[in-house]
Amino acid sequence: MNKLSRRDFFGPIVAGSFGLTFLTKGNASPQNLLGKRVGIIGLDTSHSVAFTKSLLRGDAAFKGYRVVAAYPQGSLDIVSSTERIPGYIKEVTNMGVEIVNSIAELLEKVDVVLLETNDGRRHLEQALQVFKSGKRTFIDKPIAASLKDAKAIFEAAEMSNVPIFSSSSLRFAKGMAEIKNGSLGKVKGADTYSPMKFEKTHPDLFWYGIHGVEMLFTVMGTGCKSVQRTIDEDQEVFIAKWKDGRIGTFRGIKNGKQDYGGTAYGDKGISTLGPYNGYDPLLIEIINFFETGISPVNKVETLEICAFMEAADLSKKRNGRAVNLKNIGL
Repeated sequence: MNKLSRRDFFGPIVAGSFGLTFLTKGNASPQNLLGKRVGIIGLDTSHSVAFTKSLLRGDAAFKGYRVVAAYPQGSLDIVSSTERIPGYIKEVTNMGVEIVNSIAELLEKVDVVLLETNDGRRHLEQALQVFKSGKRTFIDKPIAASLKDAKAIFEAAEMSNVPIFSSSSLRFAKGMAEIKNGSLGKVKGADTYSPMKFEKTHPDLFWYGIHGVEMLFTVMGTGCKSVQRTIDEDQEVFIAKWKDGRIGTFRGIKNGKQDYGGTAYGDKGISTLGPYNGYDPLLIEIINFFETGISPVNKVETLEICAFMEAADLSKKRNGRAVNLKNIGL
């Protein structure tokens, strides 16, 4: 594992009065933040900066939580991630966030954790360190880079009695909650779409297509039986069958206009999914989770999403034949 010196963290940073002004503004002094101090693991994703900025606004829905410390090291070898770290260190430092040299040091300074590392392969290793502290943890998508690691994360969290949850922000896009809560009656089927970018270290859908996959499972629920993958130069289509006979599809957009959305078909109506409305809806759910310890996303659903994405890769290897999720070890 690469070790980062204090010079690595602070070399590009001038920790001046700008950051300190933010940290001590209003009720945001360290004394007044006890119980609401958020720590971030991984400054290799824009999510870390976005969450820090939103919490700094102090909206009532965020209940006084603030990011006070961050451990920057996320991915060790994904260049598109590692090259972001110095710039994101500077951005969060200017918002009053203290940079620390280890997860252990971070855990001494915070009450709850956002595990934001962009590299799902590192999530199990990093999460295990957090679980020992007993602190509630949100794990950004993907929860891991394999179904095996995702299972191990949940098992370790349960053994340590640590509440966790993982989600894409698209789960909370416009209209999703209403449909999940029955606005269309029973959802008979759904079609979703999102950009589909690839990273060679991750199974195809784990890196970015997970956004559209999570939208599909949010409205369809659990019980997916199989998935079949069709590949074209500009797009890929994943046809999934549920155990009760329902059909859902995810379209991954590789080229052309990039966007997120879909359609849900219910026995009382048909509705558009989306558009995407930023990170704040997810962040509100995270804060509610930190307060209650109750996850808004079922563990079974998160594991089924991982199995779906692994089955989609197996379908690719089998020239588009349908793959039963049982074959993936769900």
